[in-house]
Amino acid sequence: MAATTSRRGLSLLFFSSSSSRAAPFACRSPQRGFASSPISSAFATTKSRAATAAPAKTTTSTNPAAASTTSQRTVTPSFPAKEPPVPTSRNTTSDNAAAAARQQRSLTNGLSDQPPELEGVPAIDWTRSYHGLGSISFTPEQQEVLLAPIEQDDVEVKPDGLLYLPEIKYRRILNKAFGPGGWGLAPRGESIVTGKLVTREYGLVVQGRLVSIARGEQQYFDPDGIPTATEGCKSNALMRCCKDLGIASELWDPRFIRTFTKQMTKETWVEHVTTKKKRKIVMRKDDTVRYPFKESKM
Repeated sequence: MAATTSRRGLSLLFFSSSSSRAAPFACRSPQRGFASSPISSAFATTKSRAATAAPAKTTTSTNPAAASTTSQRTVTPSFPAKEPPVPTSRNTTSDNAAAAARQQRSLTNGLSDQPPELEGVPAIDWTRSYHGLGSISFTPEQQEVLLAPIEQDDVEVKPDGLLYLPEIKYRRILNKAFGPGGWGLAPRGESIVTGKLVTREYGLVVQGRLVSIARGEQQYFDPDGIPTATEGCKSNALMRCCKDLGIASELWDPRFIRTFTKQMTKETWVEHVTTKKKRKIVMRKDDTVRYPFKESKM
């Protein structure tokens, strides 16, 4: 009897423990089902959104190749036009003309005016020869003309205060000393033309012998002005060659420059007639302001 009672107690204890263990599982199972339902719904909404957005992308995409191959629309007027229609395609005639002009005005190869080489001719090639350089001095009469003091009335002043002698004065002094035809400038190379400058080397030949070598230079602002610049380059070389002969040597003497500037020049404010810009220039005291400037007050 006692054994039967103990067995019943054990069975009741086992049943209570099993029921207590099963209760949490029963309580947790609905929570798992409740938690899984929002996740599945979230995935379901994401897929549905992607499915609905995909057709929109395919409909809005464009094909660049198809757009580029679309022919241009041409509108034809219903009434007859009095003037020919403006061509839509670019005319290449002007472009070809501009390219040809640029090739003709190419400044990289110079002017190709190299002095001709004399072969088989009994003459002196002044492009390479130094014949007679420093061999003998001039006569006393010629030296007196070359070394004569400069006339102050012949000196000109640039707006920046630089003193100079006009190139025609150098030619007159050479003609007075050696006579017309007794001297000349021989080019010793071709003209070199850069974007803004023309330069060339010359040799001064007097009575059949070389007396001086100098390189002239001249600026230009337009390709059409290159011929004028080459002439100015020659005059600049003549001035530098005459410096070796003592002509107008005072213009390179600092003391003469300071004295002449103090006694014979003045500073004046001028105004440009066209641009109305004012600036200060240096000029001779006995000179007047010339066009395109007019005297102004600061």
